[in-house]
Amino acid sequence: MKFDSALGLEARRGPVARVGKVLIYAAMVIVFTGPLVGLLMSSFSKTLDPTSFSLWPDEFTLENFIQAKDKNVYLYLLNSFIVVGFGLLLQVLVSVFAAYALARKKFRGMTFAMLLMLTTMMLPEEIIAIPLSLVLADMPLLNVNLIGTYAGMILPVGAWGFSILVMTEFMKEVPVELEEAARIDGAGELRIFATIIVPLCRPALGVIGVFGFTMIWDQYLLPLIVAPESDMWTLPIALRSLRSDEEVGIGVLLAASLLALLPSIIAFLAFQRQFMRGLTSGAVKG
Repeated sequence: MKFDSALGLEARRGPVARVGKVLIYAAMVIVFTGPLVGLLMSSFSKTLDPTSFSLWPDEFTLENFIQAKDKNVYLYLLNSFIVVGFGLLLQVLVSVFAAYALARKKFRGMTFAMLLMLTTMMLPEEIIAIPLSLVLADMPLLNVNLIGTYAGMILPVGAWGFSILVMTEFMKEVPVELEEAARIDGAGELRIFATIIVPLCRPALGVIGVFGFTMIWDQYLLPLIVAPESDMWTLPIALRSLRSDEEVGIGVLLAASLLALLPSIIAFLAFQRQFMRGLTSGAVKG
């Protein structure tokens, strides 16, 4: 598969153009991967100099990660995995079912529902922080206090307007004829949804999976509201605490930062094919 760059480099030919491409691509690699390489090498380095950059640690050591265990970094990492695992699963389920209703069904108030979802995407988290804390402290109808529980950090991220809109627009592109043919063959609503609609939406699932994982993993304000005790902190909150702790060295902080960064990179690499197909599907349809 061939991709044309936004700079139009593919149209250039000759040795001068070839050298120019190499220099531009090398500069891009240095700019975008340099900080990551510096973080990776510094995490395994025993002696750290913030003013220097090296491609290999002078004194390779795992001491930073061992000390991170003493600061409960791995407990915070586990909390983050619990929240993002159940939160992403819930978010994907809600997005798929909600998108199916919005894309394949007609009902009153559909436009209002879409407008409401767009409105939630426009509101900063700081605006809804106080109302959210009040709701979580006393859930309407249930009268349950979710402060200090994992459910308090999972339920609010279970529905995200961005994921629902992406799935809705993708499902609208699924041919109606496939649905009608399945109904003629005697397939029910649930079977059509599970065997036809969802499999054809795998690229969109990759998109909402990557963005949803990143959104939940980077949550700071919500865990700060819900987790009153440090044993329920997620890694983003812990990083702030470690930074203000004078007893924590910069090596431990860098090791914790690396642990916070790696899951997002792994998630993108795992869903890369579906992610790229989902982003480019709109350009090849119609």
